[in-house]
Amino acid sequence: MTTTRRDVSISTADATLSGEVWLPPSARGIVLFAHGSGSSRLSPRNRFVADEIVRGGIGTLLFDLLTPAEERRDRRDASLRFDIGLLTERLAGATRWLEREDWARSLTRGYFGASTGAAAALAASAECGVNAVVSRGGRPDLAGAALRRVTAPTLLIVGSHDPVVIELNERALAELTCEARLEIVPGATHLFEEPGTLQQVAALATEWFQRWL
Repeated sequence: MTTTRRDVSISTADATLSGEVWLPPSARGIVLFAHGSGSSRLSPRNRFVADEIVRGGIGTLLFDLLTPAEERRDRRDASLRFDIGLLTERLAGATRWLEREDWARSLTRGYFGASTGAAAALAASAECGVNAVVSRGGRPDLAGAALRRVTAPTLLIVGSHDPVVIELNERALAELTCEARLEIVPGATHLFEEPGTLQQVAALATEWFQRWL
């Protein structure tokens, strides 16, 4: 048996979003990706991590949080990438869509969020009851009061050369009452562009999801 790929059209309360599912044989869980500021489902960093998660036996759903018209607007004025309420509702809507799909009903669910998508992942997890959350270079602080309602085991990953984001993640970690851990990747800046650093992110994320999904 081989990994299957399918393009999907995700209907939420206020939008139809494009996505793609990768499902390895005998997968018991699936990770929904919430991309960060000014990005999309085509984010090369998220796709790299998603490939490793699939190799680890877990499915992935990469999708656009914004419609094409919204993406064009956001590229002009950056007005939507920090709209955590909108991003949270889109992620929660995609999760509810997944719950209605026959092929996905038996799969446990996790979230992987990057940058502002991490805030959306944490806030949506408080609504949707997912099994695990991983944040890469994220802004979990932007989840605000929702942090105290998160119950899913949460892994925060930050580069050692990203001091401002480390501090924001430390503050968010102090707010979380669920099982939570902060991992600092040595030698990495915010985008994990240094050799080997994104591989470390992928390995940490895969291990976390294998444990909790």
